[in-house]
Amino acid sequence: MQLCMDNILIINAGSSSIKFGLYRSNGMQSAASGFAERIGLGDTTLHYRTESSHAISKCIQVESIQESIHEILELLVGPETGVIRSAAEISAVGHRVVHGGEKMKAATLVTDDVRKAIRSCFELAPLHNPPNLQGIEACSEIFPNLPQVAVFDTAFHGTLPEYAYLYALPYNLYETEKIRRYGFHGTSHMSVSKKAAKAMGRCLENLCMATCHLGNGCSISAVSGGKSIDTSMGFTPLEGIPMGTRCGDIDPAVSLFLVRQRGYTVEAVDTLLNRQSGFLGLGGIGSSDMRDIESAMKKGDPGALRALQVFTYRVKKYIGAYAFAMGRLDAIVFTGGIGENSSLVRSLVCQGLESFGVEIDPVQNCGNGSFENDVKDISHPGKPVRVLVVHTDEEMEIAKQVYDVLSGNQC
Repeated sequence: MQLCMDNILIINAGSSSIKFGLYRSNGMQSAASGFAERIGLGDTTLHYRTESSHAISKCIQVESIQESIHEILELLVGPETGVIRSAAEISAVGHRVVHGGEKMKAATLVTDDVRKAIRSCFELAPLHNPPNLQGIEACSEIFPNLPQVAVFDTAFHGTLPEYAYLYALPYNLYETEKIRRYGFHGTSHMSVSKKAAKAMGRCLENLCMATCHLGNGCSISAVSGGKSIDTSMGFTPLEGIPMGTRCGDIDPAVSLFLVRQRGYTVEAVDTLLNRQSGFLGLGGIGSSDMRDIESAMKKGDPGALRALQVFTYRVKKYIGAYAFAMGRLDAIVFTGGIGENSSLVRSLVCQGLESFGVEIDPVQNCGNGSFENDVKDISHPGKPVRVLVVHTDEEMEIAKQVYDVLSGNQC
């Protein structure tokens, strides 16, 4: 169907936060964006910025996602802060949903069946899917007549071949329980791979890239011909490289040892692996923030150095594995809070790879190079593998997919 899609509202609802954006021109232009944090925890703060760089932060009294969306709407239509005259000017709502399982392999119009599919993945993404669905339900009440579209983080990885997504477990566990690699951060990996190809002046279909989404959550994907053929996160977002508080890859028998030999409960192991490990556990400085890890490392803290070394080594190892899996490597793409902002992490990951055609320009890497269309090339001139820092804009990518779904342009 062909619709007027002048204003697309994007909602990215978390357990205690919401990121949002209002997009125009078929999802290509940001009119306003922001986020609310500490929802339901007291001291809730709403940050808001418009295309004209009008920016405010204010404390709001809310206890739910629905109340937060009402506060967001007040800013979007306010006489001093607004970018639209009324909520009636909103054409559609798009939602980020982390886990779509095997059923949801593309962005799709929200229906009762889609809601059921999202709910069926609660156990696989307990920190993400429930608030994602709450955002959908809240918008159904606030905008009862508007189309809503769900965009799934797992969808981009729906192109993984069977040999990449299967675990070496009895096959019936895949058939009956759907235990397999799903992958996450798909919207980000898709967005930055497109931007990287455009910046390189190359056709995405002819490129092999390792895209590194590095933040509090981290994942790396092998993007060959514009499609994900492998990715580091698996059945859940716990697998892969170390993260802020998540351990990433470990021997599965570690969990069994802790339960059998040390008396840990299943819940205690879950907490250990998801909330007490990663940078927090390795660093031992009481913080999972990479900025704090780097600061402590520069002051000589051995734990912070340890965390950095383990992290950057694992990133490097995955990039190497994916280069071989794809048959070649045309580009390494860094994105996410760490990937975009930590010149030290980028330097350590690329260190020693000169013989493989990977070398960065230290001046460009340290921030003296400017971003052009959300991309900064930090490659050393003349090297065959391009190293790019790309700003990820998941909300804009979601807006584009919302437009494609509702206008019938979806591939």
